[in-house]
Amino acid sequence: MKNSSQTTCYCRELDSLKLSYQECCQRFHDGRADGSALPETAEQLMRSRYSAFVAGLAPYLLATWHESTRPQELELDPQMRWTGLEIITTRSGGAEASRGVVEFAAHYLEGQREAQQHEVSTFVRENGAWFYLDAL
Repeated sequence: MKNSSQTTCYCRELDSLKLSYQECCQRFHDGRADGSALPETAEQLMRSRYSAFVAGLAPYLLATWHESTRPQELELDPQMRWTGLEIITTRSGGAEASRGVVEFAAHYLEGQREAQQHEVSTFVRENGAWFYLDAL
């Protein structure tokens, strides 16, 4: 990302709240390895994972995937053009919760055709860190 303080975060492209990448997901991407910046809610983790898909950050995606369901490796499609994230509903998953559910639609282009991945994802928090568990 050229200027993370001025570029709208990938997860906010469709939102009315246009936070910059620096204000939104960059701190989670940069701080995951040493635990210096972790998402406080399941929705924040969902947003940071979407942004990681857009940015091609496979190590972050694996690190935020619960060990019980995480694949051994993750190969991202470099041709995939993600165009926006829409959070539909969030159930639980707040700063004090240990489980959360986020329903979302991730929009993308397949060639010239617009498409979306609609999913209801479950998240768990262990030792202060949120993890993606699976899709319902």
